[in-house]
Amino acid sequence: MSNSLPPIVRTVAALRERVAEWRRDGARIGLIPTMGALHEGHLTLVRRALAAGERAIISIFVNPTQFGPNEDFSAYPRREADDVAKFAAIGGHLVWAPSVEEMYPAGFASHVGVSHLTDGLDGPFRPGHFQGVATVVTKLLLQVLPDHAYFGEKDYQQLQVVTRMVRDLDLPTGIVGVPTVREADGLALSSRNIYLTAAERQAASLLPQVLRETAAAARAGDVPFAHLLETARGRLAQAGFGPIDYVAICDAETLAPVESLARPARLFVAARLGKTRLIDNISIETA
Repeated sequence: MSNSLPPIVRTVAALRERVAEWRRDGARIGLIPTMGALHEGHLTLVRRALAAGERAIISIFVNPTQFGPNEDFSAYPRREADDVAKFAAIGGHLVWAPSVEEMYPAGFASHVGVSHLTDGLDGPFRPGHFQGVATVVTKLLLQVLPDHAYFGEKDYQQLQVVTRMVRDLDLPTGIVGVPTVREADGLALSSRNIYLTAAERQAASLLPQVLRETAAAARAGDVPFAHLLETARGRLAQAGFGPIDYVAICDAETLAPVESLARPARLFVAARLGKTRLIDNISIETA
């Protein structure tokens, strides 16, 4: 545990100078990209980097380009001092917290897109979101040039998009996916959970329950997937979720919808509860 706060750098030049110093000393670097409002899920990613013997850099940047016009960019929680204290408490090394102007200078006109993987699931419901994610993550990886970057499986589509982008662009960073961290009742940790009222938070516990039970039924193979997904939607709607953007079983790599478990697959859901949009997913093992 650290007794002092890690340095906070706010310019690319200062970031690269610090990373270059570590590299000269033979250090390996792990990057944890975040938008702040840190919770145990983020801290688990930091611990993975530290366990790998890496200097842990966390980025705190609420990225405007991945928010749609009706999404919560202005309301997204910003708690830098609290985030830095949490990061320091587990031994993190450096905070990269640029301004919007530093990340996207005047005249910025370049973007990164990943096709096919963004055609389904969140893609149609959040136009431009994954282009914003791919662009900012590309910039972060080029700014830091880490040995590894760590992402949670809760945002599984994002993880697959980043993995494909890094592979396609030959970026010299290993992408590490880390299992979703959950509350005691199974709800996936998310910075947006703070928006839930007490009653909504209680109702939200049905979401992971429906995921688990639907995945178990899919593994059993006795009922067509279409029927299982319709049943899951009905249970969520009856509990007050809505609109329900999707409940889908997709190939774990291509994210294309599937009707059997010939290959590894995952069950995905996105639904609103009150004003809060919740997403989650779970692996459906074939054996």
